Amino acid sequence: MTTTLTSDRKGPEKASSIVVFLHGYGADGTDLLGLAEPLAPHLPDTAFYAPDAPEPCRNNPMGFQWFPIPWLDGSTEADARSSMFRSIKALDAFLDQVLADEGLAADRMVLVGFSQGTMMALHAAPRRAEAVAGIVGFSGRLLVPETLAAEMRVKPPVLLIHGDQDEMVPFEEMGLAGQALQEAGFTVYGHVMKGTGHGISPDGLSVALAFLREQLGE
Repeated sequence: MTTTLTSDRKGPEKASSIVVFLHGYGADGTDLLGLAEPLAPHLPDTAFYAPDAPEPCRNNPMGFQWFPIPWLDGSTEADARSSMFRSIKALDAFLDQVLADEGLAADRMVLVGFSQGTMMALHAAPRRAEAVAGIVGFSGRLLVPETLAAEMRVKPPVLLIHGDQDEMVPFEEMGLAGQALQEAGFTVYGHVMKGTGHGISPDGLSVALAFLREQLGE
């Protein structure tokens, strides 16, 4: 049985594009949905969503996780893999429902992930039947890059943004993800948030906005 993800929605009643935020480990949808406030004036026809991940976080019961992280919470690699695949199914169903509710095609949607949410976006989007308009990945990594070429079905453009002082997900992961994606035929853009740790800086958000406007034709 697939878990049903829940999300608040911000934006006009009739939207012509969609941005879906995917939060990090231990957070929740509202943690990123707040980004809609500075973005909405520049994307006035966009509906913003930010679902909660399907599992309570093992390290923070007030937050959620897309999958456990063994080195943080004592789970096993098998736990992490099985949870990730359950979450991918739930995310796919959520994205399908949002597109149906908004009456829009996949090429009118961009996924914006942070940390573990970036891992989800980079894994799920290339394996969907129809390409989204783009992926913005803040401070994350590409999971199981060795399976990407064999399993990908579409190649949406990707923007990777990472702080060079990230203490949670090493900055080097940005280069590793970018290289693997490019080798698989993806168009990849990058931006380094200088002096930034595990977070989103104003310059990073500005670069993300420019990418969103370009991919959504705003």
